[in-house]
Amino acid sequence: MGNMDFSFLSVRLLDVIDIFLVAIIIYYIYNLIRGTIAVNILIGLVIIYLAYWVVKQSHMRLLTEIFGGFISVGSIALIVVFQQEIRRFLIHIGKNISFRKNKKLWSLFLGKKEIEKDNTARLKPIIDACRSMAKSHTGALIVFSKFFDEEYYQNSGEFIDAEISKRLLESIFQKNSPLHDGALVIVDFRIKTASCILPLSDSEDLPLQFGLRHRAGIGVTEMSDAVAVIVSEETGEISYAKQGNVNMNISHEELERLLNEDV
Repeated sequence: MGNMDFSFLSVRLLDVIDIFLVAIIIYYIYNLIRGTIAVNILIGLVIIYLAYWVVKQSHMRLLTEIFGGFISVGSIALIVVFQQEIRRFLIHIGKNISFRKNKKLWSLFLGKKEIEKDNTARLKPIIDACRSMAKSHTGALIVFSKFFDEEYYQNSGEFIDAEISKRLLESIFQKNSPLHDGALVIVDFRIKTASCILPLSDSEDLPLQFGLRHRAGIGVTEMSDAVAVIVSEETGEISYAKQGNVNMNISHEELERLLNEDV
């Protein structure tokens, strides 16, 4: 046997880094579309591409032209079809890079304990209101956003811009209040709008007992860098939604801890 060339098997350090980065991207994309209708759309696109390859290899000219026309605009179609998922992916990257670093920077100058103590004081009326509404089975949806998008929130709700207080939160979500339907949006510990109409989550993994309030709370966390607190009108349970995931039936202490970390 002659000398065999195994040079094609050589792996550089950059190749390992390249594979690692691609694996991370695939992992993030999988987490974003897992349990949503986007998975079915992706499977449909894969089937269309396989069908195109089969008809092309079989020299079926008419079907090849039809599928080929669809494949030729595939990149544009992917952007249109997966617009929400791409938005969530970019928001997720931006959040990990910017906000976490900012929190670490502030903790170096002010100290982590001082920041948590300040947040705890400002969160107290919110926690107390959620406790009271859970006890009285008053349905509520409170969204905590990093910034106020007027086109996204204000156009579908009533602009308030008020300081947070327990009584104000309870009065907004009273059953006879004209603002109790929809979401209340808080930005920088100020109530910005109430009675906002939010996009509903299309996830197929949500429990059947989830109504519009829960689906709206989860949906806004899928579409934006926000977290949502949902108080169930039927059971009085408190749920916490973040990045399309929801923690159900959490305690008041757990709610305070989560808000301290994310708000």
